Amino acid sequence: MQRITAFVVAAGLGILAIAGRPIGPHAFGGGANAVEFEDRTGVPLGTVLARDTEHAVRVPLARVSPRFLAAIIAAEDARFAQHDGIDPVALARAAWQLVRTRSIVSGGSTITMQLARLRFDLPRTPLGKLEELVMALRIEAGTSKDAIAEAYVNRVPMGSDLVGVEAGARTYFGTPAADLDLGHAAFLAALPNDPVQLDPYAHAAALEQRRRWVLARMVATGAASAADAADAAAERIDVLPRGGGIAAAPHLLFRLAGSVPRDATRVRTTLDRDLQAFAENATQQVVGDLNERNVRDGAAIVIDNRDGAILAYVGSADYFARAGAGKNDGVVALRQPGSTLKPFLYELAFERRVVRPTSILADVPTTYAIPGLRSYTPGDYSQRFAGPVRARIALADSLNVPAVRVLSDVGVSSFLERLRALGFRHLTADAGHYGLGLALGDGEVTLEELAGAYATIANGGHPVHVHALAETAVAASGTTVGAGAPATTVGAGSEWSLVTDMLADAHARARAFGVASLLRTSFPSAVKTGTSSDFRDTWTVGFTRDYTVATWVGNFDGAPMQRVSGVTGAAPLWNRIIRHLAEREPPPAFAPPRGYVRRPMCAVTGVRPGRDCTSVVGEWLDARDLVAWNAPPRPLDRTFDGWLASQPVRRGEALRIVEPHDGDVFVAAPGARIAVVARGTIRPAWDLNGKALAAGEARWTLALARGRWTLRARDGGRADTVTFTVGDRLPRSHRAGFTIR
Repeated sequence: MQRITAFVVAAGLGILAIAGRPIGPHAFGGGANAVEFEDRTGVPLGTVLARDTEHAVRVPLARVSPRFLAAIIAAEDARFAQHDGIDPVALARAAWQLVRTRSIVSGGSTITMQLARLRFDLPRTPLGKLEELVMALRIEAGTSKDAIAEAYVNRVPMGSDLVGVEAGARTYFGTPAADLDLGHAAFLAALPNDPVQLDPYAHAAALEQRRRWVLARMVATGAASAADAADAAAERIDVLPRGGGIAAAPHLLFRLAGSVPRDATRVRTTLDRDLQAFAENATQQVVGDLNERNVRDGAAIVIDNRDGAILAYVGSADYFARAGAGKNDGVVALRQPGSTLKPFLYELAFERRVVRPTSILADVPTTYAIPGLRSYTPGDYSQRFAGPVRARIALADSLNVPAVRVLSDVGVSSFLERLRALGFRHLTADAGHYGLGLALGDGEVTLEELAGAYATIANGGHPVHVHALAETAVAASGTTVGAGAPATTVGAGSEWSLVTDMLADAHARARAFGVASLLRTSFPSAVKTGTSSDFRDTWTVGFTRDYTVATWVGNFDGAPMQRVSGVTGAAPLWNRIIRHLAEREPPPAFAPPRGYVRRPMCAVTGVRPGRDCTSVVGEWLDARDLVAWNAPPRPLDRTFDGWLASQPVRRGEALRIVEPHDGDVFVAAPGARIAVVARGTIRPAWDLNGKALAAGEARWTLALARGRWTLRARDGGRADTVTFTVGDRLPRSHRAGFTIR
């Protein structure tokens, strides 16, 4: 009965197969070599096994242990060498068992049939089984047995996302497939029967039982002697821990594996193995310490400012964790950056002279009308307001209201254009989409983009190309990790240095963070924190002259943390890494802003310079900010002239002098002049200490000697008067930065 059934089945399938063309070995040429990654000095980082769309590692049959080949044939298809793709006897037996027991006792699939299903992704349905049979006949008609065996062992499932005997051997045992002994070969040959229920990490006992069955089948088919099988059965099989094939930086290695040349077997990266290990351990420790505050994930990246090389790359606290979302990559995940974008806004404002270091910004409750009859009222993390503050304090303390006001003056479109020039390529919507909230991080960026942009600050506006492949690999493959950096300078170098000085001033951020917070280091460093809405993301990004460190702490699923801000979440991780870098290589001091001179400034107004001012702070000033010197006037430079021309003159408003301010005290500086600006008039009449002046413009400059001066503007019946003083220099402060009284 079985022979008749087998004959009928074989005849029918043979007729179907004739209608199709033979399938040759070219159909199974997919797969790629395993690639070994190493750090910048040649220290191994790990081997990535699966790099193509089929997740298969290609090895020739000659590099597969004959013991494994014998074991897999004994377990899956003992008559592989005799049949033509279909084993009629096995099929008939499976059909007869199904009729008798009404359950599947054996499948009857040959290795060729399994290869057809794996290669062409055939469904496990009755129709899919019929396709398997037809495809198996076509494969056997056009491909040799050795080629079929080679294609099969390179696609056989080995549990989890592992495919192919080479992947299984390297992952579980740390050896290539060519070196498998009988016991380990039987172990791997047992897995394809049910990779889920035979998972070595979850179902070790079931897998061991199946392994012994494979050894028994090898004895029964003559593939192994009883003595060898007994020795192999007695052998203890130990598997490596999860991730044993990757020593460091798994997120980056898997990311790189898709871009290196397909024929590459060894690739050198820019990573520093020791620094990478330190960053990974620090991330695990910091996240672990914050678990009780509902923190589960973290990420970090370290960049060499000199060439943009990635020195450390931590995508999550634990890539190989069985629970959680450790395989998510926090370095390239899109999240809201909070206040970490503010330094770029202030640099643009300084560059365009919308704000100067001496500007007083109001941190008070403010409401903005926005389209759709809605309003926008920014607030601070502290839920308090500081009142009038200098720009230095507004940036260092990360005050939101002044930042929104600065963005309103600069323009959202201009700021968005600048951010894109800095490499934030995911800010693709228009300015109306982000609105004034862009100053506070309304938009999604990556940690890698932030690190690259902060490296630009450290370099005085010179961008770097963030990359993770060593130069030889970059030249060979033409690919790098990270956004391509602009070739031209972004912004103004002197203003970037000014922003750096503010971010490095521990006293300036004392009100918000305290003087001795984790943001302060014993060496020159500049740093900024950020916290997104509802405490979902915390960021800390900072740099020395040579290195930029960017860190993120939060939850990949977006769950809010419990009152964790940038200084309590990501800052501890940043602090550990930046201090570790400084221990290896003491950082040099930051360069001062070119064209600026640090001068003491009185902490209070209405005092006589050098006499009543007992508490002073230093600030960087230039000739366009503070003025007064008994020298003949000199022509305006183009930058200052452009700034004056940008000051609006609005008809109909009250006439008032907006520059200088009433009560201003100026310190004499060589060649400097006072900016004079009036609003509410086009051509006012001016007088100084009662004497008429020839100037008739609403915007001009004035050079004065030391003394007390009263300036008056008149236009018809309207007038405004201010009084200011030009005096000697104040005593040099013994303490740089912000002084708390």
